[in-house]
Amino acid sequence: MKAKNKYLKIFLSARRWIQMLLMVGNLYKKLVYFFTQQYQKPNRHLRLIKVSFLTTLLICIVFGQVVSAQPPNATALVEQGVKAYEAGNFFNAIKYWQEALNQDSNNPDSTAIVNENLARAYQEIGDNKEAIASLLAAIRDYGAVENMQQVGRMKSELAQVYSNLGQPRKAIALLCGKLVDKSKSIECTPESAAQIATKYNDKTDQVAALGILGEAYRLMGDYNQAIQYLHEAEKLDPASEFLVLNSLGNAYKSRAQLRELQADSANKAGISSKENEFTQQSVEDYNQAYQYFDKSAKLANDHKDTLAEMRGLLNLIQLVSQTNKSKFINGREFNKTLEDALKILESLPDSATKVYGAIDLAYLQRDAKGTSPFTYCPTQVVLSGNNEAFNLLNNSILTSKKLQDNRLISYSNGALGHFWECRADNEKALKYTQTAILAADNKLSAKDSLYLWEWQAGRILDKQNRKEEAIASYQRAFDTLEDIRSDILTAERNVQFDLRDVVRPLYRTLAQSRLDLLEVGAISATGYVYTDKQRAKELSKVVNTIDALKLAELQNYFGNDCILSALNPKQVEELLQDNSVAFQNTGFLSSIILDGKTGILLQLPNQATKFKWIEDPNQEGTKKIVSSDTLEEKITEFRTGLVKGKEEFKYNTTTAAQLYDWIIRPFAEDLKPEKIKTLVFIQDGFLRSVPMAALYDSKQYKYLVETYAIATTPSLRLSTPKASDRRRQKALILGLTEKATIDGKTFDALSAVSDEVNAIKSIFPNHTELMDENFFPESFQKTLDKSRYPIVHIASHAQFGIIPEDTFIVTGKNQKLTISQLENSLRNLSSKSDSVELLTLTACETAVGDDRATLGLAGVALQVGVKSAIASLWNVTDESTSELIKAFYTNYRNSGMSIAEALQKAQIKMIHAQKSSPSYENPAYWAPMIAIGNWL
Repeated sequence: MKAKNKYLKIFLSARRWIQMLLMVGNLYKKLVYFFTQQYQKPNRHLRLIKVSFLTTLLICIVFGQVVSAQPPNATALVEQGVKAYEAGNFFNAIKYWQEALNQDSNNPDSTAIVNENLARAYQEIGDNKEAIASLLAAIRDYGAVENMQQVGRMKSELAQVYSNLGQPRKAIALLCGKLVDKSKSIECTPESAAQIATKYNDKTDQVAALGILGEAYRLMGDYNQAIQYLHEAEKLDPASEFLVLNSLGNAYKSRAQLRELQADSANKAGISSKENEFTQQSVEDYNQAYQYFDKSAKLANDHKDTLAEMRGLLNLIQLVSQTNKSKFINGREFNKTLEDALKILESLPDSATKVYGAIDLAYLQRDAKGTSPFTYCPTQVVLSGNNEAFNLLNNSILTSKKLQDNRLISYSNGALGHFWECRADNEKALKYTQTAILAADNKLSAKDSLYLWEWQAGRILDKQNRKEEAIASYQRAFDTLEDIRSDILTAERNVQFDLRDVVRPLYRTLAQSRLDLLEVGAISATGYVYTDKQRAKELSKVVNTIDALKLAELQNYFGNDCILSALNPKQVEELLQDNSVAFQNTGFLSSIILDGKTGILLQLPNQATKFKWIEDPNQEGTKKIVSSDTLEEKITEFRTGLVKGKEEFKYNTTTAAQLYDWIIRPFAEDLKPEKIKTLVFIQDGFLRSVPMAALYDSKQYKYLVETYAIATTPSLRLSTPKASDRRRQKALILGLTEKATIDGKTFDALSAVSDEVNAIKSIFPNHTELMDENFFPESFQKTLDKSRYPIVHIASHAQFGIIPEDTFIVTGKNQKLTISQLENSLRNLSSKSDSVELLTLTACETAVGDDRATLGLAGVALQVGVKSAIASLWNVTDESTSELIKAFYTNYRNSGMSIAEALQKAQIKMIHAQKSSPSYENPAYWAPMIAIGNWL
């Protein structure tokens, strides 16, 4: 590949320009070697970007010149830095260049170039914080001398750093200036890297910016946009085609995984036509991914680019092994491809690709599920024998030491530590894992993997029965992951690998370890048995851990930061010390499903947290603990009984009473009705799928709702309990009575909706009504734009699927209002004073058999930006709904009654209806309706 003049920096010194032209041939060869080492291994366990788009394209070709700078009094230092850099001594290069900056800090012509070089050197040693600072300084200095082309290039390089760190939104802000509206064509702001490259008609810069944009959107789960950008890059510069093809392979593979999840969602929703459609699309995308990886490796081979060929072969091998796509490569061809990769690995120069390639091959598995190999012990590794894998891992450590890159040193040592962990050699495992931690913690050079090795250390210490040290490691892993979680949890959110394999097991392990120590009365680090104060402190830590998990689940489900925007900075314990009316006479019950058992935490204002494992009072000894599997079976039985309850002449309360005895009765002394009036449940997993209001006290012969007002919230830190003025409220009433078909699924006509809507209209004379063909997404938006509506009532099918894409409200004209459209409509109101106080959904349907669907329902109020929601866990299509809603809204208009109390009184009215009225005592009629979010 020939270097072109457009790849060079433009300097003010004509003499320097001539010198650069003369030396370009030799320098280019050196730079390909040195800057291809700049590939930063993405966090494999987070499934971030597998191939750095700039490995050779952007850094080597566009930005890859380490150059001397003027003026003469700093030239010697700069040139010494260049020599040190070329010798691989990055620390000395940094020292010389920093001294050069100190000598001549007021000349932006010179400092811009030095800062640019410093940024690359810092990346070589894994110090991304300093690399970012240097790139920002380079952008400032190039801007000062109005070298806008270099400003654009530095923005692209900075965007790549952010993308490698799992911060795609920051990358996109630099590259395009804004997130692209899916409904519009690609159009970036004038000051963005992409537009600067377009202005100067530099195809190489354009390809670089488009490539990084494609990868950034892939990280965010917007695979269609990613593929669009990458195809644009492919068209612009065929010379870089093998790199673009590699990125396209990753994008198509990610979209194929999404299609698989959508097919599963359609299966659980009973839509066979959509299931078949998504399955076929998944197969097509996997085929595309295979083709792009294959072409990328072959073209890289033609260009004699062994680093790019290695990445292409690794991606190809991993695609086949992870998806078990034997039709792509038969056994003989697969083995040959693997042999080719191993041979190329041996011939590679010392580089990050060589380190990560060795680790990838050592942990290559048959029929892997795309999960991180460091969260469990692989059982179907491709390489035969331990020696081959050990040699690869050991060589990766040797290479990383030569490169003096803390990220590489950390990752390679952690990988070998896991190798020994899986072989039960705890001493060796801990030795290498601790080395990985030290390297990752060195100036936080690999913070995105630090938590992984701390977690690994905790597991090893656990096996050595060093419980408190293990907890300390788990806690450090938790703290680190919490710091970076907001950037990583949206990455590939549709595939759910991050949450399932990293966040959930780590957080639950930490919580269970603390609870287990408290349970056995373990000796604390001070040498004494836990005091009441220490116990309270430990329980507070458990509460914070579980609360963080529930926040992570919500953010991961919805795939954005809207949930976090409502987050109260105070921890749960601090909130409960608040003496406001919101927490008076209110008890908070949080469930936590752990390995083999489930616990309940009770929190009361200004009191110590209490904890109990769910137990069966009719059992003795170890059998007393109710296993999580048994509890889930009982919860399923409870829900099934409620859904089918209308078919029975009299509801059988046996299961409801059993669950009451397991969950509520152990806290009876703390929940005296004369003191506690409201119970707020913060549920975990499958417990979100049932209404606690229908639990039955067999001693008092009454349902739980007859004693307490009941509400639910996904997290106490996400609730803003505050009463509103309800005397002059305007309602927007939307309804559908007609049969509809959405995505191949038929939704029955809702004959009782007319009565429901009429009842609401009578309570709220100041209202706007949109029914049937008048209710569709555009009319909804236009109506909201015209007036303020504190209450939005929707009487139509609302489906909550296992992914947000399958969560929508059925409207007229066989259309649907997606959760994203609902969010955009309600969040984009002109001011906070216009925000919706209450959203009511009376015909919800949640997918059976997957607790993510009920997670979507639990978080709906927060996601769309309303304070409270009333929603049904399943659809009850008869006149009982209108009776319940009419009673609720009547109570709601009474400003002295909270939302939870308004719903409670309405449900009690149903239970104790006069015998002359239809009998709605059966909880099947009233229990599905729950209060979510603000309960006041």
